[in-house]
Amino acid sequence: MSTVTPAVQRLIELALEEDLGRGDVTSEALVPPSREALGEVLVKAPGVLAGLRVAAAVFGRVDPALDWEPLLEDGARVAPGDVAARVRGRARSILAAERTALNFLQRLSGTATLAARYAAAIEGTGARLVDTRKTTPGWRWLEKMAVRAGGADNHRLDLAGGVLVKDNHLALSAQDIAGAVRAARAYAPHSLRIEIEVVDLDGVRAALEAGADVILLDNMPVEELRRAVEWVDGRALLEASGGITLETIRAVAETGVDLISCGALTHSAPALDISLEIIP
Repeated sequence: MSTVTPAVQRLIELALEEDLGRGDVTSEALVPPSREALGEVLVKAPGVLAGLRVAAAVFGRVDPALDWEPLLEDGARVAPGDVAARVRGRARSILAAERTALNFLQRLSGTATLAARYAAAIEGTGARLVDTRKTTPGWRWLEKMAVRAGGADNHRLDLAGGVLVKDNHLALSAQDIAGAVRAARAYAPHSLRIEIEVVDLDGVRAALEAGADVILLDNMPVEELRRAVEWVDGRALLEASGGITLETIRAVAETGVDLISCGALTHSAPALDISLEIIP
């Protein structure tokens, strides 16, 4: 059926235990054990697909004898009426796996769809859209995969994926911006970029003079973003972040920043409407 990472397999196990742990009394009461069925995964709203392999793995975990036939791929643009996949086999097994498989598919497709909308809003500006670590606990790898399916990129996967000095680090270490950059540079492997968060143009100057590779411009007005871009002039990557919406992201991108990080891609994406329909 499908192969997924061990971490995702554990997540599937938890989800199935939650929904199917005590059995499916309705199907056991109404559907004969020998009954075979064909189900179609039907898209009911426009969007971008993500999570088909995970849905396949759910059906395969419930019943390895089920036959999963994907008709589309992750990243496909879909419209109402599109059939994303078909599944054939024991009817009870299809019904037992249906809700869990759709939960994964709907949520991940919703994330991909929202990422695609944000990415489209900054097309042609040269800015790259990235996600954050504001993810559903246990779902990070999946949600970041969905962001890529939608045409955006990933920020660091976890706390070991890069140095990002924020205000709390400065407060707890009693370091100023320059000191924090030097300390991070001395400690971190040479392969990791050193990024530091600043809130004003004085912070931008201090971070640049200290040799930061990336400067995160936190909640800075558009005019200040533009001035930061002009002053840095390519000597470090500039990342805009904080309160960015679909309505404001184009103006942010047009300031010339290199990266725009947006937590909404993963923490506020609505599910895409997808159902499973049994075909007589």
